[in-house]
Parts: sequence; C-alpha cells; structure tokens
Amino acid sequence: MRIDLHTHSNRSDGTDPVDVLIGHAQQSGLDVIALTDHDTADGWAEGRIAAERLRVGFVPGIEISCKLNGISVHLLGYLLDPSRPELAEELRVVRDGRTDRIPSIVARLNSIGVQLTVDEVLAQATGTPSIGRPHVADALVANGTVANRSEAFDRFLADGRAGHVPHYAIEPGRAIDLVRAAGGVPVIAHPWGRSSYKVMTADTVGRLVEDYGLAGIEVDHQDHSPESRTALRAIAQDLGIISTGSSDHHGAGKINHDLGVNSTEPEQFERLLDVAKANAAAAPDARVPEAYLP
Repeated sequence: MRIDLHTHSNRSDGTDPVDVLIGHAQQSGLDVIALTDHDTADGWAEGRIAAERLRVGFVPGIEISCKLNGISVHLLGYLLDPSRPELAEELRVVRDGRTDRIPSIVARLNSIGVQLTVDEVLAQATGTPSIGRPHVADALVANGTVANRSEAFDRFLADGRAGHVPHYAIEPGRAIDLVRAAGGVPVIAHPWGRSSYKVMTADTVGRLVEDYGLAGIEVDHQDHSPESRTALRAIAQDLGIISTGSSDHHGAGKINHDLGVNSTEPEQFERLLDVAKANAAAAPDARVPEAYLP
C-alpha cells in the first residue's frame, strides 16, 4: 500500500489543479493521497470528488505556517475542521500576511535591478487564497530572470536573500492546540529540512509532544538525509509518536519531489487514523471530515 501524506495543488503553491493532482496520484500507483495546501482547505471538496471518481484514497489536510524563535516551521494538520473560528481566523491572518508582503518583495527585487511587477506575481497565483514566495518565483521564471523556482529562491527569495520579507506565522504549540481543538491530527512537516533543523531538536519535539499533544513527525522526506531519517525515526519511536513519509509534491514547482517518492508505512497510517478518531471524539462540536478509503 502506497500512502503519500503531503502534497500541494494550485490552491496554494502547487502547479496542478486539484483534480489533475488526484489523477496523477492514480497514475503514480498511489493508494492514498493527502492534500495539504498551505493555510487553506479550499481544495478539499474537489479533491474528494476526484478521489471517489478515480478510487484513490483521500485524506483532507492542511500545512500551517509556523515560526519558532524566528525560524520557519510547518505543521501538517489532518482530518480537522477548518471552520473552527479561532483556527479560521489565524489562517486568514497568515494568508493575508503572505499576500500583503508581495509588494515589498517586488520592491526589494526592483531595488537590486530585478525587473518584476506585482501584477506578474498575481498572474501566477490564479485560484489560490494563499499567495506566497513560490508565486514570485514563478513570475521570475515566466519573465526569464531565472530557470526554475529553486534558482529563484537560491538567488533572491530564501531567508537572508535580498527579496526575502518575513510574514506572520503561528507559534507551533499554538498551532498544535488549534488543530487538536478542531478535532485533527498535528504532525510536524520536514522537521530537519530547510532551516527547521535549527529549532526542531529532539528536546523541542519532546516538549511539543508532552505539552501540546503533537502526534507525529514527518521522517521520510526529500529534505532529510538517510542519517537524519534514521535519527528522526528513533526520536519518534522514543516518544511513541507517529512517523510519516511523503513527497511534498508541488507539481512542476519542485524538482525531485515526485508523487510517492517517499511514503507512509500502512501501520503508521492506521495509527494516524486512530489518533484522528480520538481527537475528533474529544472535540464533539467540530465538523471533522472523514478520510475516503475505497
């Protein structure tokens, strides 16, 4: 059984429409796919319809932008109620923060001689309420400044580069609280990838488990070396939490993140579903979606 629990559509910063993403999941031989767009659940209904039509398992999820000690950390939330007022408001503020910084990013790039307009960025973000740096990168690709998103981030948009502008993000403990209050399952995404490794120590993960109820960590991810995966799996085992694996697929937006390149072990997926059932029972007023498992 092949299970990919971290993917993105063009409802955030992926390049595939939701139905196309589900179709690609079927063609890739996936049995289950989770749609986890950044800070939005907008693609869930369409994803469920496409999954049922194609007989592909579907798990509604979301990837929440967090920050710990100034370092970006992402939290995956599965099978949660996105309409819960506190969660919905926080997500709105995060999305607004992403969008509101676009003019500042463009201005910074213009100041170093990079030709780009806000309209060019918005043209790359059709159909999404979650506009971010990847759309700036896509605009730079479209106007010929760079060859791909990776080059755009490496040269201009990554933390510390000339075009980087910070935005509002939630503290991880608070995000975990919000996910659990919405009946969902919180899992830290790529804890030792990008810059997250600076703050996602074993002690930090342990504190998030003990103090907030973190349910798991994403172990098998393209940003993790074999040594990191071994160490993270040991941390998960020591803490008794779930370890997941996934592609973090963004369509053409990320190279080497093909659907199913990493997957979640079936027994770990069953554990996630058990936690989902327990957390939903602990939040009886939450309108928790069900996974579709044909």
